[in-house]
This record gives sequence, C-alpha cells and structure tokens, in this order.
Amino acid sequence: MKSESKIFVAGHKGLVGSAILRELNLQGYENVCVRTRGELNLIDGQAVEKFLKDEYIEYVFLAAAKVGGIKANNEYPAEFLYQNLQIQNSVIHGSYLAGVKKLLFLGSSCIYPKFAEMPIKEKSLLTGPLEPTNQWYALAKIAGLKMCEAYNRQYGCTFIAAMPTNMYGPNDNYDLNTSHVLPALIRKFHEAKIAHAESVTLWGSGSPLREFLYSDDLANACIFLMQNYEDVNFINVGFGEDISICNLARLVGDITGFQGKVEWDTTKADGTPRKLMDSSRLFDLGWKPKVHLKQGIKLAYQDFLKKYDAVSSPPKKPS
Repeated sequence: MKSESKIFVAGHKGLVGSAILRELNLQGYENVCVRTRGELNLIDGQAVEKFLKDEYIEYVFLAAAKVGGIKANNEYPAEFLYQNLQIQNSVIHGSYLAGVKKLLFLGSSCIYPKFAEMPIKEKSLLTGPLEPTNQWYALAKIAGLKMCEAYNRQYGCTFIAAMPTNMYGPNDNYDLNTSHVLPALIRKFHEAKIAHAESVTLWGSGSPLREFLYSDDLANACIFLMQNYEDVNFINVGFGEDISICNLARLVGDITGFQGKVEWDTTKADGTPRKLMDSSRLFDLGWKPKVHLKQGIKLAYQDFLKKYDAVSSPPKKPS
C-alpha cells in the first residue's frame, strides 16, 4: 500500500473507521475515499460494486457494522444478524468483482466461545457455544472472516481479517441503550457527578474480566497488517491485559470525578466471565499497543465532554 494508493474506509463515521481515517491521514496517505450512508448504502451489493469499480479502489478497510452492547444485542437480534451479514457480503463480494488488491475485514472478540481457554488463541474459534447475549453479532462476524478465507482459497484474493478486543476512544457511542460498557460507564458517572447523585447502579456483579484497546492503537495495527500480513487465517488484535468491570468502574469514577457509591444490579446478565485475547502472533510481527487504559480513558472522557456540552453543564442547585 503506497501513499498514492486509492483506499476506501467503509464505516468512517464510527469509532474504528474514524480512527483508521485519522491514522491514514497521519501516515501521509493522500488518496483516501469515504462515503456516508446517504451516499452509498453498503447493504446494496450492486451499488457497492459499482462504486468500487468507478473509483478504482485498490485497498478496502471494512470497519462498517451495526454494533451495540448486551442490551441492544438482546433486543434487536434480527437487525444485528441481517445488517451485518448484508454489509460484509456486499463489500467483500464487491471487492472481489471490482478487483480490489487487498481488503481488511474487522471482526470482534465475541466470535469466540463463552468459555474459551484464556488467553484466547485464534484456534479457539468454533470450539464451543457462543455467549447468548451477543451471538447474533458474533455469527455474522464469523461468517465474514470465513468469507474472506473462502475468497482467498477459491479466487486467490488477499482478504485478511483481524479480530480486535473491546474498543474505546474518540467518536465512541455514548447512548446508554446501545453503547458498550466503557463509554456507558463514562456517561453514567459523568451524569451522576453533575447531578450530585449519591450512587450509581451498574448492571451485573462487576466480576467479569475484560480487555480494552484504544481505537487509535487499533487503527495503527490495521495499517500495519495491511502492509505486513497476508495469511489466510485471521489474527487477534488486543492489548494483552484485562481488568474486572468492578475495577474499571472505580477507574472511570476517579477520572470523571464521581465520588459516590457504586451499586450492582445482579439481576442483570454479566455476559462472558472473562475475555482476554492472545495477541502474540501480532506482537511477534513487531506491532505493540501504545496507549494504556488510564491514559486512554482520560482521552475518551475529553472526547465525551466535547460532544456533550449540554450534559456536562451542572444543573442549578436548589435555592
């Protein structure tokens, strides 16, 4: 991939896609192409194929997806399965038809079995049942990475797949109904602070362990893989350490300045007990993450404050 190569970032408005776009610009790539949903519906396979051909796209970063936390996955299973299958089918097949040189498909660590051996190696895929609360999203992502593998084997494509761990960072989704755990914690603690609340109630027991990777680190890894990786098998992209949700809550509380109590609603699902990926294959290639969790959460909180000025304005105290 050269500085003048024609590159398409699918999903450039999202957390990961916007980070890839920033990183490409930072590294001096001059010919990056993006389209909004209104300009190009990624579910429309014919439109995607035409776009890729007309624009002479050489490289594709497939970061577009319908994403959400446990609540959203539970409430909208059909949407998560259908929309993600349609998006990746259109872009992967369209890239093959348009003669794209290389494609990077981004999956999710939820593709792995609920009780996979820790840390999770790539070979753990399809060795056990999935976590029920996000199985619909996971099934779509498994289909996507297998589709890349199939097109490589049958058509000689160079379509690689990367499985990132839990992501956070600038341009995240802070909607409490659809967000993932870390941005949801940022918003909950911030709102509790400005409301002078005595406590915050969080879902589950706080015991599950999760790994988190800053979005700009993932973006850097994606470009590294596009330049250095061509294996038919997918590869994990993680940070290498995990933290309990309970300790994560304490860390977010400290960073946002919330001084009240944390209460746990144990009637709500915890999800997978632990999810730490083995990213040694990627690390052995020479890539390592740079942004540690505390630093990353501070940066994410700054992003939240910029986006939600109305939320960050303290309410007037009663006279």
